[in-house]
Amino acid sequence: MRRRITSLTVLAALVATVLFALPLGIAVWQYYHDDAKGDLERAADAAALAVSEDLTAGRRPTVPALDEDDDEAEGEVGIYAPDGRLLAGRGPAVGGAVERQAAKATVDVVIGREGDEIALAVPVVNGPRVTGVVRAALPLSQLRQRIILTWLGMAGLAIVTTGASWLLARRFTTRLVRPLEELAAAAERLGDGDFTARSPRAGIPEIDQVGETLDATAARIGETLERERAFSAEASHQLRTPLTGLRLQLEAALETPAADPYAAIRAGIASADRLERTIEDLLTLGRERRAPRAALDLEALLDEVRQAGNALLEPRGRAIRIIRQDPPPAHAAAAAVRQVLGVLLDNAATHGQGTVTVVARDAGDALAIDVADEGPDLGETDPFATAPTGHGIGLPLARSLAEAEGGRLRLSRPDPPTFTLLLPADSPV
Repeated sequence: MRRRITSLTVLAALVATVLFALPLGIAVWQYYHDDAKGDLERAADAAALAVSEDLTAGRRPTVPALDEDDDEAEGEVGIYAPDGRLLAGRGPAVGGAVERQAAKATVDVVIGREGDEIALAVPVVNGPRVTGVVRAALPLSQLRQRIILTWLGMAGLAIVTTGASWLLARRFTTRLVRPLEELAAAAERLGDGDFTARSPRAGIPEIDQVGETLDATAARIGETLERERAFSAEASHQLRTPLTGLRLQLEAALETPAADPYAAIRAGIASADRLERTIEDLLTLGRERRAPRAALDLEALLDEVRQAGNALLEPRGRAIRIIRQDPPPAHAAAAAVRQVLGVLLDNAATHGQGTVTVVARDAGDALAIDVADEGPDLGETDPFATAPTGHGIGLPLARSLAEAEGGRLRLSRPDPPTFTLLLPADSPV
């Protein structure tokens, strides 16, 4: 790309130089011809004035010396009689067509080419009579030399201009191409999975705009991937909760062969249904765009909590108690609330003791759902920041789900351990 841009720039400079040089070269040619004609005409007029008196008196004229500082000094001036004989000065012994035409005095100046010279003749008149002709001539080689030297100077200037264009093209091409190469490298790193790749700023608005767009895309993809990884790792805990309940129910059925097998089958089917619901909830919550929050059916939700709690706690000889204390209505995603409560139930079943109490109550402008057990005092520990092997493996996920619904999840009391889910209540009409 660097070579292509440089070549195009140099080619454009050459085309512009040629298009400018052609008419300028023609103008130079015309200028030197006109300048030579003017010089010859001035020399002839000066000589005509100097010899006019001698020619009128019939004396042999004396040609005035040319100024050596003038350009026409290399030319020649000759005085001719009306019949074409050379009287004085330099020139052919017999005048040519230019001198003969000037001797007719039909025009003031006659110019033309004679051999290897450009000649100009003016008549010297005394009244109606032509007393002589002044001829001034310049070698064509001298005129050509002037033109060629000027053309060579123009060619040298064109070469210098083209070289400068090449140097400037290389400099600006480096400035233009380097940001694109860095942008391509950043895009390649992004394609290889490095979502921390960022493109540097080049100071060129168009390239910087592409870089900013690429950086925003990399950040968005990185955040999405990180969120999905974190969600998948934390959600795996949620799938173990209904599986644990199903396993406990099956183990309890095996340990009591005299019990009704149909009851164990029905309980297993119910646990399988909860597992399927959990998978559906996780898929729903894992989508970046969720459906608008609907009115939360708290009665149905608490009934599901009771069933899930019985499946987890009864095989361990524990119980669950549901208490309703005039809970206010709220709008939230049922899947998110169900998973938060599922985490709290599993946490109480795994790390707690005794009866698990779930209380749905009015907390002013919020719906509060407390989940408490009779386990030991948690003290100053933060269950949301412990290692995965510690208390409450799914609590970070539960907190993030609660915050996504505009609510909060906190440890409201360490002894007995009580976790409280707060959801914004609907404003009274």
